[in-house]
Amino acid sequence: MKSLSDLGRLVYSTESGRMCPDCREPVALCTCKLNKPLPTGDGIVRVSRETKGRGGKAVTLVKGVLVDETALEQLGKQLKAACGSGGTVKDGVIEVQGDHVDRVIAALQKLGHKVKRAGG
Repeated sequence: MKSLSDLGRLVYSTESGRMCPDCREPVALCTCKLNKPLPTGDGIVRVSRETKGRGGKAVTLVKGVLVDETALEQLGKQLKAACGSGGTVKDGVIEVQGDHVDRVIAALQKLGHKVKRAGG
């Protein structure tokens, strides 16, 4: 059986805890997360409803929000609470379960974003 030192990638050490797989620094001192650029776009947040690949269930999608990943997670949490439903944040897109396009648009406008309804 091979040990972790034979594999060449340190995953966990009792000295510094969990290690980042990209920069090989302790997670608390990770530098690769700080170097991520902000997303670029035209500054317009687009809100749409989608049912493809979801068994006919509607999902509200929010795309084009120009904030970093932690702020996007926080915004997703606020939108889910405003709609009273669940959801997730994947690849820079906030997904809110259900057809809540109007509520999401109103909540985003209240937060000062320029919002457009996308799709039908």
